[in-house]
Amino acid sequence: MLATLRRPKVPVVSIIEDDKSVRSAANRLVRSLGFEPHMFSSAEEFLQSPQRNGSSCVIADVRMPGMSGVALQKLLIEEGQNPPMIFITAFPEQKIKEQALEAGAVAYLTKPFDGKAMIKCLSEAIKRTNDKPNA
Repeated sequence: MLATLRRPKVPVVSIIEDDKSVRSAANRLVRSLGFEPHMFSSAEEFLQSPQRNGSSCVIADVRMPGMSGVALQKLLIEEGQNPPMIFITAFPEQKIKEQALEAGAVAYLTKPFDGKAMIKCLSEAIKRTNDKPNA
């Protein structure tokens, strides 16, 4: 009988960003690292998707029409889901940054962000996911 070969699980990274050009750039970066990116133009779109429960990491804009990235983080934590989150923003606010990081965010990056900084954050986020029990 042939043994079933299992492929290693490829980390899924959900990118939630209302700016299409930033979303596409993040998508290319995530894909180049060998991860499986999924793009969403809003938090609401993400919440309606299967990736809501299957993301190894979430990259979210802080300010978006509708639900903000920080409000999304709060909702996911309240529901018992807490994927590692990386926040990106063009409008950095110290209070929001502190709130996001205190709630467990991996990072809070200002646009335009450096690709190397994002790679480092993604590495940390995937490590957190892999270190979770039953990951």
